[in-house]
Amino acid sequence: MVVANWLSIGSLRMVREYKTLREFYSFYLSEHSNPVNKALHFFGTGVSLVLFVYLFATAQFVKIPLVLLVGYGFAWLGHFVFEKNKPATFQYPLYSFICDFKLFFDILRGKITITR
Repeated sequence: MVVANWLSIGSLRMVREYKTLREFYSFYLSEHSNPVNKALHFFGTGVSLVLFVYLFATAQFVKIPLVLLVGYGFAWLGHFVFEKNKPATFQYPLYSFICDFKLFFDILRGKITITR
């Protein structure tokens, strides 16, 4: 799968393609260097996972879209207020969604720290 991003610079349009998730993840991590932003992503993803399991287990399927609101709410707060950049979700929705969970589990396993 190739994920592309169109950039507009005046009348010039350029595309940045990521051919692999690994290639995109490097970009994703560069957009998450602020520790508060990383912490908000970690917290939001964790709460989203717990909320999803709860809603699924209690058959409250109609409320499952709230999971996205919770997860993205914390993440976007981190980007707009602390990281001062635009969330990757707007340009690369699928890869960004996958990498939110990759970041969460990399922090849990100690492969990535929130502070650096």
